[in-house]
Amino acid sequence: MTETTLRAPAEVKYAEELDWLESIDDGPKPFAWRLSPKMVRLFVLGSERADGLDRTVDQKWFGDRGFVERSIVTLASDRGLLLIGDPGTGKSWLAELLSAAISRNSTLVVQGTAGTTEDHIKYSWNISMVIAKGQSRESMIPSPIMTAMEQGVIGRFEELTRSTSDVQDALISILSEKYVSIPELDDDNVVFAKPGFSIIATANSRDRGVNDLSSALKRRFNFVRIPVVTNKRSEAEIVRFRTAELLRRHSIELELPPTLLDILLDSFADLRAAAAAAGSDDEKLESALSTAEQIGVLEDAILHSQFFGDATLRAQTLAGSLVGSLVRRAPEDLAILNKFWHGVIEPRSKETGGDWTPFLEGGRDAIARLS
Repeated sequence: MTETTLRAPAEVKYAEELDWLESIDDGPKPFAWRLSPKMVRLFVLGSERADGLDRTVDQKWFGDRGFVERSIVTLASDRGLLLIGDPGTGKSWLAELLSAAISRNSTLVVQGTAGTTEDHIKYSWNISMVIAKGQSRESMIPSPIMTAMEQGVIGRFEELTRSTSDVQDALISILSEKYVSIPELDDDNVVFAKPGFSIIATANSRDRGVNDLSSALKRRFNFVRIPVVTNKRSEAEIVRFRTAELLRRHSIELELPPTLLDILLDSFADLRAAAAAAGSDDEKLESALSTAEQIGVLEDAILHSQFFGDATLRAQTLAGSLVGSLVRRAPEDLAILNKFWHGVIEPRSKETGGDWTPFLEGGRDAIARLS
């Protein structure tokens, strides 16, 4: 499957590793979990020498160990798990990894939007079958959440606060009662959740006020707040990990020079500091300046170097990708970046030299082209 899909889910991508972990796992497992809580944590955070394993398990999510442990403990209870954080903090990736390790299925997902309805979390009908044979369990189309209930596995709800209040109210019933009634049917008209069913939801902290969660729904979830990664070492590990995946996916042999990674990390750190010091939103970039956006900048630069360059990542290309990726409002974002380039990048280029000099020029050129 991994060779014929654009992006394989975690349980497929790491199938061999999950099989091996399951074969050596002798720890107690809640419900019908495929791995014990300790093995779930090890799968997500990677192995250490003290684990005494015969092979290394790579770290897949980079963050505080306590966040992962609290998430696992929540899923072993009868409460839902709500991961909250800024864009790009890895909420969805953590949810996918946890679902893959616990249920070996991370694809039972509902995407929350303004257009999400109760049908998306309960059930709908195959109209042609209803016309031909009437309403029955056979003609019913279960939602991903209902499927998770029937199978006793993890269901996921992305961007919960983007869905409307009636959808959130329907979710309260599912989390409280652990069943869904089907009033259209006379018989076999209740779907009960099997042991092991739970929901991992994510919410963007920047969406506060869009569709705030009711106090009733909040009580059904344990909250785990995922902070923005500000530690340079941790952020570098995340960027390197994701970049390595990108290179493998595209079969690209290209080296990521450590000096350019440092420039990218330092530039984002300085941009975040400037945003924090800004007096108003008009003086801030629209971009969240997340780790995910750094990865996007680097991906853009790598692909540009591969297809339109000499397969060598250069500072000028990285600067052009950074400017092009972060300018979303013209002329506001261009003015902010122009000020940043003159006030921060130019002095650093004069003091440090090296790759900062072509990075300075590449950014200037990109800003001039977009102005």
